[in-house]
Amino acid sequence: MSFRLFDAPLREPSQFVGFAGNTIDRQSENRADDSVDKALADPTTRLLLMNGGRLYLKLADSGFDPWYRVAESQPFQLSFDQGVLLGFSEQGPVLAVMAGVDAEQLPETVKAIDYRSVYMQGLIDEAAAGAMAQGAALLAWHASHRFCSKCGTQSQMRAGGYKRHCPNCGTEHFPRTDPVAIMLTATREKCLLGRGRHFAPGMYSALAGFIEPGETIEAAVRRETLEEAGIRLGRVVYHASQPWPFPYSLMIGCFGEPLNEDIQADLNELEDCRWFLRDEVRLMLAREHPGNLVTPPKGAIAHHLIRAWVDNE
Repeated sequence: MSFRLFDAPLREPSQFVGFAGNTIDRQSENRADDSVDKALADPTTRLLLMNGGRLYLKLADSGFDPWYRVAESQPFQLSFDQGVLLGFSEQGPVLAVMAGVDAEQLPETVKAIDYRSVYMQGLIDEAAAGAMAQGAALLAWHASHRFCSKCGTQSQMRAGGYKRHCPNCGTEHFPRTDPVAIMLTATREKCLLGRGRHFAPGMYSALAGFIEPGETIEAAVRRETLEEAGIRLGRVVYHASQPWPFPYSLMIGCFGEPLNEDIQADLNELEDCRWFLRDEVRLMLAREHPGNLVTPPKGAIAHHLIRAWVDNE
């Protein structure tokens, strides 16, 4: 009898989404308070420079280069004391550091490009994009959690950037990841897609919402689908996940089985929500829809949920 618990494709679905190509060895058990200082003294160390939600990219013959050596990073007024050790690559230690030079002051050979554009336009390779997501999330967390939530004292970065310590009350704070459920409600013939007011023209996507405290993933999928579309779900199954550094979320992709078909969309949350037949969705994926309707780009987990459904006839 075959043991099917771990039967899966050779490459799991989560490996196909954007930001999933991170190859850094985090070595979480070896993080110490002097990890960043030791990395800065290592000549093999590479840096990712960030500021204001942007990655600083060097112009290169083949495109863009996101990596800097410590010596060449000096003109960018880096806050090394607030740097984060992401881990170790085959080339050596990897740090994410906030730059003090604004985008308007950069030399012509360096461009500050927002994280979303870097990802959408494929300006760097998958491994670098994964490292960017890791660094962006950590730096954003530190920027918004400088003070102890228990006593209000300014806290100190510890463990290479993976902890903040309050010198007054001793409380330790750890980086957070916000779980978000993103779900494609589908039958064999059709799937449910919605359109947010901030979406690009013609784009429809899977529904999504934050998972609340004390809530399972499946319960969140059912609740969000009912709240946003008025559709009750039966079975819920997990498909894939995606790190999402806007600012520090984890998208958890699922499929949901509808128990009713009459949509009652929450138009405070959505601009539109409706059922789409498989052939129409296939045209949307191919960017060939006669009404110029489209699905999210290939790196987004919503795209992979939709593609997996279309291909699973």
